[in-house]
Amino acid sequence: IKKAKHRESVKLESCWALQPMDLLQALNEFNPAIVHFSGHGSDEDEIVFQAQDGTAKLVSKEAIVQTMMASSENIRLVFFNTCYSRNQAEAVSQFADATIGMNTSIGDDAARVFSSQFYSSIGFGHSVAKAFQQAKALLMMEGIKEENTPELFIKVGLNADEITLVKP
Repeated sequence: IKKAKHRESVKLESCWALQPMDLLQALNEFNPAIVHFSGHGSDEDEIVFQAQDGTAKLVSKEAIVQTMMASSENIRLVFFNTCYSRNQAEAVSQFADATIGMNTSIGDDAARVFSSQFYSSIGFGHSVAKAFQQAKALLMMEGIKEENTPELFIKVGLNADEITLVKP
């Protein structure tokens, strides 16, 4: 984002080691257009949060979908940069304009490269479709053989080529 043409249009708020109640607090406090999950997911459609005692807490797909549905007024994109998050992304796409999830496990390098290029493209005012394709292209150019792991889902009735999150 820092290198993007329209970087002044983007404000990042980070929340680390979230407990479930922290997610709702952050969604209410920041009222984001984009929600980005970065961390671990399970092959049982769960995302790993932190429990009060500091241990891992698995949160179900249904709970994530309910949370996004209850908070979706201004959320346009939900990016699940976690392993096995395809089903969460597909389910949340009924509430957010666009969602991204991973159809299997994803390596740290692939997750970092893909997301950094995706957001760079968004910061240049490109559509979600173009940003997604450029992020896949960078994985391929870097020789990271995971370009088919991320999947893009679009709310019914919308077109990914017409969804622009940063207006020039």
